[in-house]
Amino acid sequence: MNVLFTSIKIGSITIKNRFVRSSTHEYLASKDGEVTEKLIDVYRQLAKGGVGLINTGYTYVHPTGKSSLKQGAIYDDRFLDGWRKLVNVVHSYDAKIALQIVHGGRQTRPKFILGEPLAPSPVTDSSTGVTPKEMTVEEIEMIRDAFVDAIRRARDAGFDAVELHIAHGYLLSEFISPYTNHRTDQYGVTTENRVRIIVEILTKAREMVGRDYTIFAKLNSEDCIVGGLTIDESEKVARILAENTLDAIELSGGIAEAGAVSSRPNIDSPDKEAYFFPYAKRIKEATNLPLILVGGIRSLSVMETLINSGYVDMIAMSRPFIREPDFVNKLKSGVSHKSECISCNECFNPRGIHCSQLK
Repeated sequence: MNVLFTSIKIGSITIKNRFVRSSTHEYLASKDGEVTEKLIDVYRQLAKGGVGLINTGYTYVHPTGKSSLKQGAIYDDRFLDGWRKLVNVVHSYDAKIALQIVHGGRQTRPKFILGEPLAPSPVTDSSTGVTPKEMTVEEIEMIRDAFVDAIRRARDAGFDAVELHIAHGYLLSEFISPYTNHRTDQYGVTTENRVRIIVEILTKAREMVGRDYTIFAKLNSEDCIVGGLTIDESEKVARILAENTLDAIELSGGIAEAGAVSSRPNIDSPDKEAYFFPYAKRIKEATNLPLILVGGIRSLSVMETLINSGYVDMIAMSRPFIREPDFVNKLKSGVSHKSECISCNECFNPRGIHCSQLK
């Protein structure tokens, strides 16, 4: 059997194949962050289409962390019924689902949170002109506890796992990056200090949900901007997190100011695919954790090469599943060997995510 269709264990959960739907903002929650029927239908199609592990769109853990229109929320127990309904639909198709949790940090906007964006340091975002407020230690502890509460809510809603979003320039990513973290206290200066908030989240979450509950993370390999996180420091961060009960890593890269790094356009040949793979060996050898790779993966032959390398355990995709939610089933049946996605990036639409090429 093709290894892509063999099961794998991540933390305490067993996933039926090696395919992951990487977190994708759908613009389909309600104005206040509630789950809607349209959102549930997106997950129904993904689960029905054969994806082994589905990561939800980024879901904010605190009202100060909302960073987009129609973004899902998990900062209060009132959201649980909607998430339970969504989880049950996914489970009915023998798929696993993880809730990706996030705080927008300096990449939110005052209009979304009715106040100043929070960040480790007041570093202006050159792509928006927004200068965030430097967080006090008390505010750091407040947001840390909001992440912990979100993990507990995810478990209570029936999610199989939680993915901490430590990539793409959002708050936890801002803490580990020297570009956005200029603090001189216990949350800055050294790698150990910059990763402290995440270690505290893991420690406190384990006290609440236990060691068996699966918690993994999306991590930048590099920020892809001068002065930002590099693979050398990312490797150190990954090692620290592995030593503090993290169960797996999804490897990505880039922040908003770096442009379309994480969703590169025009991926039209195998040599352009898997653009974060060059970093996979370093992270895999530093942690020995299951490694999920995302980044322009389109072709069955490339997927097989990645898995057979020994440095990648699971294949994550986003845009191909917007075009073809049944892509995994097509690969398994031999109907397809390559995604129809042309990487135009026109699918990310505030009116609701969809492939613009389909009429």
